[in-house]
Amino acid sequence: MDKIIIEGGHPLHGEVRVSGAKNAALPLITATLLTPGWHTLRNVPDLRDTRTMLALLETFGVAWERDGSTLRINSENLNNCEASYELVKTMRASVLVLGPLVARMGEARVSLPGGCAIGARPIDFHLQALKNLGVEIELTHGYVGAKIDGRLQGATVYFDIPSVTATENILMAASLAEGVTVIKNAAREPEVGNLVDMLVKMGVTIEGKGSDRLTIHGQSSLQPVEIDVIPDRIEAGTYLMAVAAAGGDVTVTHCIPAHLPALLEKLRTAGLEIKEGKDTIRVTRKGPLRSVDIKTMPYPGFATDLQAQIMALMTFSKGLSVIAETIFENRFMHVAELRRMGADIRIDGHCAIVTGTGKLTGAPVMATDLRASASLVVAGLAAEGTTEISRVYHLDRGYENLEGKLIKLGAVIRREQE
Repeated sequence: MDKIIIEGGHPLHGEVRVSGAKNAALPLITATLLTPGWHTLRNVPDLRDTRTMLALLETFGVAWERDGSTLRINSENLNNCEASYELVKTMRASVLVLGPLVARMGEARVSLPGGCAIGARPIDFHLQALKNLGVEIELTHGYVGAKIDGRLQGATVYFDIPSVTATENILMAASLAEGVTVIKNAAREPEVGNLVDMLVKMGVTIEGKGSDRLTIHGQSSLQPVEIDVIPDRIEAGTYLMAVAAAGGDVTVTHCIPAHLPALLEKLRTAGLEIKEGKDTIRVTRKGPLRSVDIKTMPYPGFATDLQAQIMALMTFSKGLSVIAETIFENRFMHVAELRRMGADIRIDGHCAIVTGTGKLTGAPVMATDLRASASLVVAGLAAEGTTEISRVYHLDRGYENLEGKLIKLGAVIRREQE
């Protein structure tokens, strides 16, 4: 198992390129299950999670090949509809195979998913929506069994809470359904829009991209396509907060500033100089940080996947910051590790009250989930002394060559085997 060692106190300077978005690449990969033929996906990050998803598709008989950041995938020889616990347990996004498998093959058996320990994140929304489309659902021995006689039938689906993966699952299933499906209170995240773009290229008519109401006109057959994975807004945001914490002047390239409206507003309020280009964001810190309050919300609100990082940043401010987590019930596990570095953070229900002390000191800490790992990197870059982060396999699930990119910016960081 690897650990990352960071010598803090080195400002960051230069340019850093953002990779493709993990949370966009995973549904695009699973969408290739909908029709045979070679699909081409460009800008696909090489991550633990994308490798896990490809390994899962291999068990279905799917062929794939990678050349750099370009993936070619063909599900012509699809011969298995069961997603085993051994692969699904490590990644919640594995549930995304459920919709396309049952739509194309008429059945699927998928293990209940795992992933980061940040809350229950049940898949009830997925299952009820599939039932609306005519799917028979049975839960036995930790598996979801889904079956339909004939084609899925278009229907109206309503989500009590916008769910990204549930929206994506039903988008894919409805693409091969007979008739029209309407998803109300759909997730509006850019990653959902990326999937919509792919399905439209495949031949599906979809109305309402970027809104909370999606109308899908199902087709009897689809065609393979070429598609680009959008840039990773969470990776971009992590670099912005790393610079905000450590100081310096960095331009984040190959990103989409419009995908980070809430974060950019908060960083400006915190005293950072932010300059947006067409596909770049330049961040400069010249003075002390001001505290800001945060409330995570579905897009276009402040992303829950950036909550841990901005909490680490607020420990370096002078003042009181209240961070409210409304998406996941157990997403403050990084607090204990930040306290080991000297952070003054108090938990009150779904809120974390951060009293900025202006500094942290390096310490041995342990990553508990993907974004918590990133928050410890942000903290370590700006802390006094050396920080050792163990269990960094979480980082490898969602960040491509994180330490390599930070080294190019002037960070003193290295990876070692524990």
